[in-house]
Amino acid sequence: MVRSLHFLAVLLTVCAVLFGGAARADDTTPGYLEFTEISEGRYSVLWRSPKLSTPLPALALQLPGAARNLTEPVTTEMPRSIVERRLIEVDPAQFLGSRIEIAGLRESRTDVLVRIAFANRAATTTLLQPSQPWMIVKGPRSAAQVTWDYTVLGFEHILEGFDHLLFVLALLLIVGPTRRLLWAITSFTLAHSLTLAAATLGLVWVPGPPVEAIIALSILFLAGELLKVKRNKPSLTATYPWLVAFTFGLLHGLGFAGALADIGLPEHEIPLALLMFNVGVELGQLTFVLSVLAVVFLLKKLFRDWPNWAEQLPAYFIGSTASFWVIERVSGFSSRLCALRSTLSALRSFTSRKCCAIDECPVWAS
Repeated sequence: MVRSLHFLAVLLTVCAVLFGGAARADDTTPGYLEFTEISEGRYSVLWRSPKLSTPLPALALQLPGAARNLTEPVTTEMPRSIVERRLIEVDPAQFLGSRIEIAGLRESRTDVLVRIAFANRAATTTLLQPSQPWMIVKGPRSAAQVTWDYTVLGFEHILEGFDHLLFVLALLLIVGPTRRLLWAITSFTLAHSLTLAAATLGLVWVPGPPVEAIIALSILFLAGELLKVKRNKPSLTATYPWLVAFTFGLLHGLGFAGALADIGLPEHEIPLALLMFNVGVELGQLTFVLSVLAVVFLLKKLFRDWPNWAEQLPAYFIGSTASFWVIERVSGFSSRLCALRSTLSALRSFTSRKCCAIDECPVWAS
């Protein structure tokens, strides 16, 4: 069964190399639309549209026909999204039962979470998907709907996160389908639940790009550990899988928190939404592990044996994929630092020309 597991890992990691690195993560980043009633019939509208790949049409918000702009839309471009704010007015009797649609969502691979907060502090949330890119405005929805929406978001996020799945796969290859794997997965779950909650509630904050780079490094570390196991050398992960899983789970939880920050949390249902997003992540993770084991069972029936050198291929494929992600992510935030440095240099030059000699400029002297 172990050889079948390694054969499957080759297939999975090849797919990750071919498709995981090339695909833009922004294509699956959910959008967020929020209506906040500030007075009767007047709503502040926040529309965060994720940037999609060039061939895909940009997502466009289509407001109810009865709505009219009190202020013109103000657009702010962010690294991974475009944020639009405006103030609208609509007859309350016409708003309920009206239709809101996201044009272009049907052709994309992302979702849009819509939240409507009324003046009486009641709120409703709806998840728009490519299969149904529109909604009919209704009154406040039940806690059961919030539960379902955020469970689906968490489930989709983990299954679309190649890096998190590759980490779990590497852990599975090192430990094997044993009871020790159960303890390792439990430790990983506990760790990323702690940091996900802490980061989402604002107790800790770590910049996203460095976290993503370190997550890639954690996968690279497990690839090296997997090679040690295949070469019968001492391995920290093989000896203490729960400790390694817990340590790196803390980092992966910060990555989950970044995704949840992009989605947004309903103001009055934060504990429930946070809990159900985490439940969705765990359901997706469990689905992945069970699917791997099921396919392994089928491969065991089809393939009896293959060369011994093939057993080391998964480690090299996982390591190569993780190395690519490390370089890509480090270069990404390095380029941002360079851009910031260039901006500061330009400002310094401008200030020196406007004031006096740079050493005498009161701005820089202070």
